[in-house]
Amino acid sequence: YTPYQPEIAQGRLEALLNFQTMIIDLTGLEIANASLLDEATAAAEAMTMSYGLSKNKAKAYFVSKDCHPQTIDVLQTRARPLGIDIIIGDHQSFSCDRSIFGAILQYPASDGTIYDYQAFIEQAHAVGALVTVAADPLSLCLLKPPGEFGADIAVGSTQRFGIPMGYGGPH
Repeated sequence: YTPYQPEIAQGRLEALLNFQTMIIDLTGLEIANASLLDEATAAAEAMTMSYGLSKNKAKAYFVSKDCHPQTIDVLQTRARPLGIDIIIGDHQSFSCDRSIFGAILQYPASDGTIYDYQAFIEQAHAVGALVTVAADPLSLCLLKPPGEFGADIAVGSTQRFGIPMGYGGPH
């Protein structure tokens, strides 16, 4: 807040509120945050948040092989010092059990495929795991919001919306 430029500060706060409201509408989740994190780092933050909130004391995190390669790399790097085991696999054939505290899925997948993740998410929730969806917010203008098929957390980059650095951008 700059007390000498209240109009600018007020404008930025209003733009941030509008931005977060748009993200809530697009993701179908109850709350939104805006940060300067890229999608991969936000995914790693979601993993550590899931780990901290986990009630089943598992040490493994499932990562869909359909996630962007940079997301997988950042997750592996962040997990190593925390002692988290990363399991990379196919969400369609992976059987959730008590060994995982969370999972991340890409929506749409890195190759553009659009999956229905509802059955996987229900299976993950049955073992107490939290599910993060790394979504392209622009695609959510047409696709079913992650909150509607059970996602607990959504991350993504709004850079395609052209959001400037001043209010919640570039990611």
